[in-house]
Amino acid sequence: MNIAIIGTGYVGLVSGAGFAEFGHNVTCIDKDKEKIEKVMKGTLPIYEPGLEEIVRRNKEAGRLRFSTKFADAVPDADLVFIAVGTPASRRGDGYADLSYVFEATRELAATLKSYTLVVIKSTVPVGTARRVAGIIREVNPGADFDIASNPEFLREGEAVFDFLNPDRVVIGAESERAITMLLELYRPLQKKEIPIVVTGIETAELTKYASNAFLATKISFINEIANLCEEVGADVQDVARGMGLDHRIGIRFLQPGPGYGGSCFPKDTKALLRIAQEHGVACRIVESVVEVNEAQKARMVRKIRQALGGSVAGKIIAVLGLTFKPDTDDMRESPSLTIIPALLERGATIRAHDPQGMNEARKLLPTEVEFASNMYNACEGADAVVLMTEWNEYKNINLARLKTLLKQPIFVDLRNIFLPEEMRKAGFDYFSVGRSPALGFSGRFSAKCDDLIIVGP
Repeated sequence: MNIAIIGTGYVGLVSGAGFAEFGHNVTCIDKDKEKIEKVMKGTLPIYEPGLEEIVRRNKEAGRLRFSTKFADAVPDADLVFIAVGTPASRRGDGYADLSYVFEATRELAATLKSYTLVVIKSTVPVGTARRVAGIIREVNPGADFDIASNPEFLREGEAVFDFLNPDRVVIGAESERAITMLLELYRPLQKKEIPIVVTGIETAELTKYASNAFLATKISFINEIANLCEEVGADVQDVARGMGLDHRIGIRFLQPGPGYGGSCFPKDTKALLRIAQEHGVACRIVESVVEVNEAQKARMVRKIRQALGGSVAGKIIAVLGLTFKPDTDDMRESPSLTIIPALLERGATIRAHDPQGMNEARKLLPTEVEFASNMYNACEGADAVVLMTEWNEYKNINLARLKTLLKQPIFVDLRNIFLPEEMRKAGFDYFSVGRSPALGFSGRFSAKCDDLIIVGP
């Protein structure tokens, strides 16, 4: 099949490379001439493990091309995917900004010739696909096309794997022709017996928002439980393990921390609330999820202040990790963008490091932030270390070396990657999330015998 993908960002580039890997002929289109030129030379606009290799391989095979012109690919395409960005909070009202979607629709509509299936890949509010169809008819009344929704479910840091090995594929379409084309497109996944859900257009659009809102709910829930654990002397890691072993619940997304971020959860939870409001439906659980997430970031600032005796004024704080999660350079809605400015406002000096995110961080964080070339340089002479993102290289930090670099052996672990007892033995004043300082045995012993798991001293 011939495929045109409008938008060469995170979703468009991963999807384009993935479809090419399936054996289809793909052209990724983006109006950003500089971005396209760089991609053609092998410099990708995002960091995503495995993406550079899959792009290179399919470019060399002639299945993956790039262009700035709709006319280069849309007229001959069997399917056109709209994968442009939908930024959060249009004019601050919480609604997804669809200006890029509609702009792309008008341009592609003018170049449609023969029958084409137009597919919305971007995350968009319910009803957007039908609005896109209306724009196409307005711009090109004679166009022969169908409209469909095919939301993405890609995890940043694991997007290539997720595209090639998804939990499911959701197809929202109405015509038999459109459904048949999309099933053919995803034939390689059918051979792997990956579930494909074929449903209505509005159902597919809402499935994306509902999925992200539910995952965000799990994160906010476990963060609230973590806060309670600190007060009652319980260990949230063991609570989460005890919950997650119930197959109805599952352990994933039950890791406490400084709150969720990224390009999806913050934007999509707020957009879902806006959709519900427009239709007169209460979404009180999602409202609470958003409120808890914002409160969690503020709580982390208090935790850091308390670790330093109640004030960060005049203190040098080394921050390890800036991106919202490891294995990505994405800084969008990262907790660091809230926590670091709050510490600066209270008189702290911030020296930060991130394996992939510092270029983006420099654009988004206050100019007072100092950036270090490696994690040890960031920690030299610091009054405390705050671990914000759980990159693998931080998990393997040399604790003995770290302790010699610090003015004070204070370590605030917002991702719970170390064991309290291990850190105390290494000579650190250790602070984590949802684990009482009195619990010295956390995670020290875990034995499995058939269906029995024992956690404790």
